[in-house]
Amino acid sequence: MFLRSETLHRSSSDDLLLFVTTSMRCVVVAVLAVYALIPSVHCETKTAWCYHQPSCNDSIWPVIAPTYCSGIRQSPINIVSTSAKPNSNLTPLTFQNFRSTSALKRIKNTGSTVKVSFDSSVRISGGDLSEPYDCFEFRLHWGNGSSVPGSEHTVDGNRYAMELHIVCIKSSHKGNMALAIEDPTGLAVLGFFIEEMSNNGQPASWHTLTSYLSMIKNNGDSVAMEPGISLDDLLVGVDRTKYYRYLGSLTTPTCDEAVVWTVFKDSIKVSKDLIDLFSTTVQFSDSSFMINVYRGIQPPQEVTTQSGSSLTTCYSLGLLALSLALGRS
Repeated sequence: MFLRSETLHRSSSDDLLLFVTTSMRCVVVAVLAVYALIPSVHCETKTAWCYHQPSCNDSIWPVIAPTYCSGIRQSPINIVSTSAKPNSNLTPLTFQNFRSTSALKRIKNTGSTVKVSFDSSVRISGGDLSEPYDCFEFRLHWGNGSSVPGSEHTVDGNRYAMELHIVCIKSSHKGNMALAIEDPTGLAVLGFFIEEMSNNGQPASWHTLTSYLSMIKNNGDSVAMEPGISLDDLLVGVDRTKYYRYLGSLTTPTCDEAVVWTVFKDSIKVSKDLIDLFSTTVQFSDSSFMINVYRGIQPPQEVTTQSGSSLTTCYSLGLLALSLALGRS
């Protein structure tokens, strides 16, 4: 308005030129000012984001990280069990050092989740993966206590209480994440659903894990883990020969489309009181409790699973071998 009133009192060409030049400078300054504000409006940069705040949530991720968060093979998805195509190549995975009670090294509040780091001995192979993958951490996703479920993937529209993601990188990339995210299958993530059960403080492995939460209440807090529990202990009750497979992405910005997803059909059963500890103990950077730390469902992808006929064949061959062995004895 000030600039418009000024033009009414300027008649010479010099005055007009001065006005235009000044106006252009003002526009440039205004544009730069708006540009400078964009990061804070959109959760800062590619690495600064949030989940379910009114002005900063996963609907904005395609704006702050458009290369992948608005891509065509995004995760998580709703898995429709009846639509999963049979794939006889999905043989059982091999889990190396998942039984080690000293492989879990450190637990951390990242500001958006709870992360547990491993030593370099944990590895997976088989299961139609192109090569072995080195596993280096797991992350957890949850809602608001056991009453508000917060798994990332859903199955036939059902959302579980929590979800655990074991993140692994192709061994040939030798831990180089920059190379891995440029590779369409550079990462392999194992997804495990967590379901509520009634018994308090169970299983014992999860009681031990959640005992660390009070030590990492604040964003950035981390603590070394004492030897005592293994990945096998935390995955108790899961038949790891039964799973879904699809190609997708990381579920946090920058949502790189570099993940071979393996989502297991069986759930880990954890008591309600332990599940509730995540949303009543760990805090965001603003000191509010960390709740609803999961991304919304993305467009469907092609999902495969074990071939029923191949499993039957393997079972029949096993019975045949057993009968032959008994016949010889």
